[in-house]
Amino acid sequence: MANEPQCADTVGVEEEFLLVDTASGRTAVRADAVLARVRNTELTKFHAELAGTQVEAATGPCTSVTDLGEALRHARKTLAEAAAELGLGMISRGTPPKPSKQPIVSRANPRFRRVLDTYAGVVEHYEASGCHVHVGVPDRETGVRVLNHVRPWVPTLLALAANSPDNGYASWRMVEQSRFPGSGVAPVFSGPADYDAQVARMVACGTLVDGAQTFWLVRLSPKLPTVEFRCADAAETVEDAVLQAALSRALVHTAYRGGAVPPVRDDVCAAAVWAASRYGLDGAGVDPWRECRVPATALLERLLEHVAPALEERGELALVHDLVERRV
Repeated sequence: MANEPQCADTVGVEEEFLLVDTASGRTAVRADAVLARVRNTELTKFHAELAGTQVEAATGPCTSVTDLGEALRHARKTLAEAAAELGLGMISRGTPPKPSKQPIVSRANPRFRRVLDTYAGVVEHYEASGCHVHVGVPDRETGVRVLNHVRPWVPTLLALAANSPDNGYASWRMVEQSRFPGSGVAPVFSGPADYDAQVARMVACGTLVDGAQTFWLVRLSPKLPTVEFRCADAAETVEDAVLQAALSRALVHTAYRGGAVPPVRDDVCAAAVWAASRYGLDGAGVDPWRECRVPATALLERLLEHVAPALEERGELALVHDLVERRV
């Protein structure tokens, strides 16, 4: 396969972190001050987010998960030190234990202002943080094929990554995200034109601010030649982020090499996402093919079996099983 287009060779991660006042424990609207103290490198770029309590670190594309882990550690250390200089703490959690009492969205940024005007109270106090994984694909045709293939596995990735316990849910972040129009597992697309048409339709209907915005848990990146997995809560540890990256890349690799998977219903996918957010790995999940409740750990075992050849080909199978054992 020497002339075959490369797919799933590169993986990068965007991590969102919350800034907290060390005295009160509440999130602090100090993102601009923290970002002013850090500098982008070839390894990592730092960004502002919609919430002024939040900062993001994005790695460059990596071919090795070892290199990815090093980049993530560097980014976390850099941001944590900058925050500490201002008397702030930094936490990696899907939702804050103590939300800010101040307005968190700045109207100075024109796009942020449009988002706030469009979604009103849904974003006024939205401080949810995720761990987003970008996996390289050779073209958008392949990207859409990947989106269709990974649909049944998205809830299990969420259950594995649940890190925002609140109100009886393992992932309260997913509950908050579900209030946005179109949130959840993406529908099946016939190709890139169909994907673009569905996004354009929602922009025309006024439920999306622009074509760069969708709330699907896995989507085509609007800026990069990647498939972007957005289902995971902010990772508690670097190892948890690496696990999400390795599994996401293995899913893309499997989709590229393995063809189609049996179709699953949209409403069952929605039920599976809800169960994953409610229970994480500690209760029942929803089997998207049998359309019934099963232990979430059984779905995780099935996912690991599905991607095992891709992980083994990259020499990551033992690492992933070790990281899963630590997580479970």
